[in-house]
Amino acid sequence: MNGNAHDIPGYTYGASAVASATLDDLRRLRISAGFTEQDEHYLRMAGAVLEDQVEKIVNHWRANIIAGIPHLARHSRSLDGSPLPDYLARSNRRFQQWILDTCLRPYDQDWLNYQQEIAIRHTSLKKNQTDNVVSTPYVPYSDIVAFVAVLNETIKPYLQAKEHQESDVIPMHKAWCKSMHIQMALWARTYMEVESTDMEW
Repeated sequence: MNGNAHDIPGYTYGASAVASATLDDLRRLRISAGFTEQDEHYLRMAGAVLEDQVEKIVNHWRANIIAGIPHLARHSRSLDGSPLPDYLARSNRRFQQWILDTCLRPYDQDWLNYQQEIAIRHTSLKKNQTDNVVSTPYVPYSDIVAFVAVLNETIKPYLQAKEHQESDVIPMHKAWCKSMHIQMALWARTYMEVESTDMEW
């Protein structure tokens, strides 16, 4: 786990929050996704593999992929399309920490609460507030879910980077993908709680 996580701007993991989901909800989602204790083991292994690569991974996602997709890139830019370098830098650090949290945090109530916080920061209720910027009012949920396919595909080479056998890489990758499904299910609940959710799809 990143020892400097408490220094990341806008990173509020563990802060008091009104929970949207309960541990019973999470237990149900884990069963639905087939997420087991073995998957927890392989996610921790993945965290150890990815820990010193998170900056490279996020730069790959942001600079090599998102930057080339205008309807995604605009969400980290000003309304006229000009760059917001400070905003990008701050959100990149949180993006990097999210990879570590996905792999290394226990999936407990604090983790659930922060899932809600991340999701709500992508909706019109809280986007732009954390970094006090003027950008798009929300990120459509459909774009987030669709982009998970890219996250899942592009994470695998980084899981292979430490010369682990495929017999370890494959279950690490499966565990990552299952976590993505669980997180997107949790984010969906937050989006559905937004009054204008029909406009934020």
